[in-house]
Parts: sequence; structure tokens; C-alpha cells
Amino acid sequence: MSSCFRWVMLWLALGVGPVWADAIPWDQLAPSEQQVLKPLQQRWDQLTPERQQRLQKGAQRWQSMTLQERQRVRKNFKRWRQFDPERKARILERYQRFRELPPEAQERLRKRRQWFKSLPPERRRALKQRWQSMSPQERRALLRKWRDGKALRPDDRL
Repeated sequence: MSSCFRWVMLWLALGVGPVWADAIPWDQLAPSEQQVLKPLQQRWDQLTPERQQRLQKGAQRWQSMTLQERQRVRKNFKRWRQFDPERKARILERYQRFRELPPEAQERLRKRRQWFKSLPPERRRALKQRWQSMSPQERRALLRKWRDGKALRPDDRL
């Protein structure tokens, strides 16, 4: 099984919700989609229409990626395969919780993550260590402040 195919399968499991539609005959897929989905060709007709739609969408997204994006995806997928099942389950559960958030909350989290990634490595390490040393009550209090826009700004001290 190609790593490209594995990535498309993982990507679909993580992010593309079901799409209700008619089945897609294999010969109606674009040649580029067929190339990405080739490992599924023999059993394509046995897949549900929803799964076919998700796979097609994933193949289209894969084809639209730049070489750099594909390399990043392959690297991340390689790391994913090395995770134990419990860690994968935790990640998927957190991702699902994120997807259930209102769009405004998702955007707020994306911005906070970008802010965190923009910090110097030593500052990120310090924040991570402080978070890990907090009690559950302290963490909840900090999260409440964060939700109210009162914490985790660049000049904040945890």
C-alpha cells in the first residue's frame, strides 16, 4: 500500500465528514484520482457511496497540494503510524471535540496555536512546563481566563 494512499485514508478518517450522494463508478473518476486511489480499485464498487465521496475528495485535495505540502503530510503520517493505539485514540477524540466547536471557537484556537508556535523555543518550553506543573483546578481557571480573552497573550506569565 502506498504512503500516498495511506495518507488519504487517514486524512479522510480525521477530517472529511460524510457526504450523502450516489455511488461513483470507477471510470468516472479523473485519471489523477484513480492514480491516488489505485489500491482501492478492486473493491471500489463495494465501498459505500459516502466513502467513495470522501475518498474522491481526499484524492482531489492530495492532487492540489504542492510538493512541499505533500512532503509535510508524508512526514506527519509517518509519525502518526508510530503512535500507539491509545495515543491515536486521544488525538482523534480531541480532534472530534475541536470539530464540534463553533467556528468562532475553532478560529480562536487556531490563532492561539499560531501565537504559541511563533514564540521562541525557550518560551514555549517554559509555558509547557508550567502547564504540566499545574493542578487540574489551576488549568481550568486558566482556560476560563483564556475563553474570556484574559490569558495567554505574549506578555502573560502563567
